Amino acid sequence: MKYLVTGATGKLGSKIVDALLKSVPANELAVSVRHPEKAEALKAKGVDVRHGDFDKPETLDEAFKGAERLLIISTDGDNDTRIRQHANAVEAAERAGVSFIAYTSLADATKSQNIMAPPHVETEGAIERTGIPHAFLRNNWYLENELGSIQGVLAGAPWVTAARDGKVGWALQEDYAEAIANVLMADDFEQDIFELSGPLHTQAELVKALSEVLGREVALQEVSAEAYSDVMRGAGVPEEVIPIVVGIQDSIRNGSLEVESNDFELVLGRPLTPLKEALQKLIATL
Repeated sequence: MKYLVTGATGKLGSKIVDALLKSVPANELAVSVRHPEKAEALKAKGVDVRHGDFDKPETLDEAFKGAERLLIISTDGDNDTRIRQHANAVEAAERAGVSFIAYTSLADATKSQNIMAPPHVETEGAIERTGIPHAFLRNNWYLENELGSIQGVLAGAPWVTAARDGKVGWALQEDYAEAIANVLMADDFEQDIFELSGPLHTQAELVKALSEVLGREVALQEVSAEAYSDVMRGAGVPEEVIPIVVGIQDSIRNGSLEVESNDFELVLGRPLTPLKEALQKLIATL
């Protein structure tokens, strides 16, 4: 069996590779990366490191060659860029004759009003049209996405949000990585869509858990979307990113991440890391 993971030097991708290597011999694992020099440590372990650039489709034919079970990790960038890049990857997978495609999507993708949903809808559709057996790993929200806010709190700032009572299924990337690796390795799941959502919490509940972890009360500051823009601008967030971070707050407030599912624990085969323990792990890395 030959497994191939794209984006393997990214924050999530590197964790997925680590999870795979606990069960898969290194010589059965290949990675497709834009900058192979960043994957020297994987190469030293015996992993097959290949050059693959989603913006250069001609590189993907060689990168995907011989792969049987492929994981396409969604890229970063604006929606149009991601749609184009993902389409290149799916077309290359079809040309390579892979037998299975796993793709990291977004919570409730096809119904979501999330600002980042369009590339996932397009990519899921493109994969379905190939007719290749597949799994859509609909990731809810990484707790790591809140690191900036956590760092602000540690520096004495309040937790600022425009999400109101919107609920999120936060979980650590290491839990997502293990779940995704399990799906990539397995062929006995009876479903092809996995809603990987942790227990649902509001911003206030997250702040309460953070307060308990820190042993002090963290102030929660609820603001309008306009005020949130100003706060982010004042924190040094680039102007072109402001609409994205505000749009995420809007999406949470509107319930796009309020997805209840037991798929996560099903594929993990164990309970998720509890919220307070997960916060402790993140804080320990700062």
